[in-house]
Amino acid sequence: MSTALESYINRTVAIVTSDGRMIVGTLKGFDQAINLILDESHERVFSSSQGVEQVVLGLYIVRGDNVAVIGEIDEETDSALDLGNIRAEPLNSVVH
Repeated sequence: MSTALESYINRTVAIVTSDGRMIVGTLKGFDQAINLILDESHERVFSSSQGVEQVVLGLYIVRGDNVAVIGEIDEETDSALDLGNIRAEPLNSVVH
């Protein structure tokens, strides 16, 4: 998996963690345990009653054992989204 992540370096990625959080930021580095270093990151907090809240995290490390999904974000499409009008239930934690 680590070789697949090399193409994401210095690109905007979205990470869904095993506890249901969604973190978006620029991937700056990773190691063999898939520990991730993100810069200019923020968490998107979903709610069924309000729009998506973005909590600024800045430089952030995500432990590899907490990564459920990682994918590249299309910045043009992402910037066109009106997050204030998006309503969604928060994700549940991964159950093993």
